[in-house]
Amino acid sequence: MNVFSLISQATIVVKLILLILILFSVFSWAIIIHKRRTLKAAEKSSYLFLEVFRKSKSLNEVNEAARRYKNSPLAVLFQAGFKELVHLTRSNPQPQGSIDREKLEIINRSLLRASSAEIRRLERMMSFLATCGSVTPFIGLLGTVWGIMDSFHKIGLVRSASLVTVAPGIAEALVATAVGLFAAIPAVIAYNYFLGRIKEIISMMDDFSLEFLNIIERAYGS
Repeated sequence: MNVFSLISQATIVVKLILLILILFSVFSWAIIIHKRRTLKAAEKSSYLFLEVFRKSKSLNEVNEAARRYKNSPLAVLFQAGFKELVHLTRSNPQPQGSIDREKLEIINRSLLRASSAEIRRLERMMSFLATCGSVTPFIGLLGTVWGIMDSFHKIGLVRSASLVTVAPGIAEALVATAVGLFAAIPAVIAYNYFLGRIKEIISMMDDFSLEFLNIIERAYGS
């Protein structure tokens, strides 16, 4: 017997559980593919933007570059901080001494808000991968338990505990555990992998915020 014949002979409850596990797996792989593309684009754009940021002599020039690298969290942070900087300098147009500690803290809060929003964007749908990795093995185990219960019920009906009687039902039940693991393992691996990459991007955002604030303090501080 192959896997498909075992599934076709399973009870309706086990088939329903298998359907749930397959849906978990499909959604999980869709998220994995999407997150891989999103994080790859964010990392590539961030490195390109950071190169422009460090080479440019003017913040206005960097602001123009930030519009080209919209996938970069660093570009989003810069635009938030630069917008606040422009607002503060326009309210006090003197080039020197226009940004004191209080106004620098305002810019810092603007960067923190933008950083929090970008972190939420990067972590979007990660909870589903975590849920899939932790729940699907138990859902598969539920299908296995139900299938074994049905096998023992059939043993009572035919009054025979031979291997020929027991083996097919138990094999059908174990398919649910296998499918549960098939759904869980990629989700757990992807979750841990993406979490590591997200942490690296968050570290880049923290470093960039400090670097940006230092440049503002040197250029506009008293």
